[in-house]
Amino acid sequence: MAEPTPNDEKLPTNEMIKVIEYVTITKSEYWWTAVVLAGEEGHKKVMLYMWNKRGDTWKRKQKFTFGRKRDWPLYKDAIEKLLEKVD
Repeated sequence: MAEPTPNDEKLPTNEMIKVIEYVTITKSEYWWTAVVLAGEEGHKKVMLYMWNKRGDTWKRKQKFTFGRKRDWPLYKDAIEKLLEKVD
């Protein structure tokens, strides 16, 4: 199971997003995926990020924000239902 990553490595997020903690899911030479707990506009949110490295710079490829804890069961159920169809 992934553990929170020590915050000594700065994530390539927008400077307006205050990263509180993050967990790196995967990181290779060209791709980096992480789940981020961040303060944005005065609220805490969990965000799923995927970056692609172009040259020497990480560029955001995708971002999905989970803004409300009560919505998590809906996401979880939908994902698990579809994952049953994946080998």
